[in-house]
Amino acid sequence: MKYALVTGGSRGIGRAICLKLAETGYPVLINFKSGKKEAESVKSEIEAKGGTAELFPFDVSDGTVADNMLDAWMEKHPDDHIAVLVNNAGIRLDNSMIFMQNEQWHSVLDITLNGFFYITRRVLKSMLIKRWGRIINVASLSGIKGLPGQTNYSAAKAALIGASKALAQEVGARNITVNVVAPGFIETDMTKDLDDQSLKKLIPAGRFGKPQEVADLVVFLASAQAAYITGEVISINGGLYT
Repeated sequence: MKYALVTGGSRGIGRAICLKLAETGYPVLINFKSGKKEAESVKSEIEAKGGTAELFPFDVSDGTVADNMLDAWMEKHPDDHIAVLVNNAGIRLDNSMIFMQNEQWHSVLDITLNGFFYITRRVLKSMLIKRWGRIINVASLSGIKGLPGQTNYSAAKAALIGASKALAQEVGARNITVNVVAPGFIETDMTKDLDDQSLKKLIPAGRFGKPQEVADLVVFLASAQAAYITGEVISINGGLYT
């Protein structure tokens, strides 16, 4: 059976992606570090609609823990494999560069960039053996344009984009696609502290996006219809920056 793994799947964009992948028939592994209650809610909602979901709690920035968790899951599921991987986990710790603390820099890069590396490296093996896979990495407008106060976040997301383009070329011959979704301002916990009224004036669409709209794009990239799309960065930002 083909499974989908979504990191940071307990809330916001990750939650919407889990729900949408489950609707298409994928059993979903819901990864989270904290927010167990929210993750259980996602699982319950999937199951109420007839889908299958498992909680997958661990810190993606800890390579040893990630390897152990994935190895343990694979031992319990010898006939299954993770065919769709959505690297969505990430945090914002904004600050001007001159005031940015070491922890603010390292924490943001550890979760987004190292998390991508640890999880993808381990999951990729079975994809290569099966000669099929979909890897979708959630970056950001910040990783394309750069945003003031987000040198750490912009660096992490820009690096994720570069890594995705390189990996796409490494694995394309094995029917594995690697693409990046780069949301702009989306209505989630990560944007609730922003001045949305001022920002909406800058967005041609005149509003923030919805997590479900990002999820729709991710699910398309995970589908058979997207088999010839790889190494791409697809913005979803209401026309804010293209």
